[in-house]
Amino acid sequence: MDLKTAVKGYQFAERAKSELIISSQLTIALAGFPDAERPGGKRMLVLLLEAVRSELEFAWKGTEISDFRRAINLLSESISTVESENYGAASLKISESISAVTTAAQGAWQVLEANGLI
Repeated sequence: MDLKTAVKGYQFAERAKSELIISSQLTIALAGFPDAERPGGKRMLVLLLEAVRSELEFAWKGTEISDFRRAINLLSESISTVESENYGAASLKISESISAVTTAAQGAWQVLEANGLI
């Protein structure tokens, strides 16, 4: 990985990690919503997850770091699982996506560190 990709990859990964952590927390919270509020909450959560997926796609296109592609695929699975109202499984898929993004950040960090930038 070149330095330019490492800088962009690290930035994208840290931002995505924060967004995914928030998404995971909201997914868990949705399971506890009253029945009357859950459909609206589910729609909003799906919109958020789709926005995060869009950010990950931007990161993938800008860096071609394979871990971003993996995170996108996992997040897509999570969206389907939320739509099926299986919030626990959706949260687990988001956690796997967080792991993929963290791996991307770690790879970028190593390149930046090796070049004395961190």
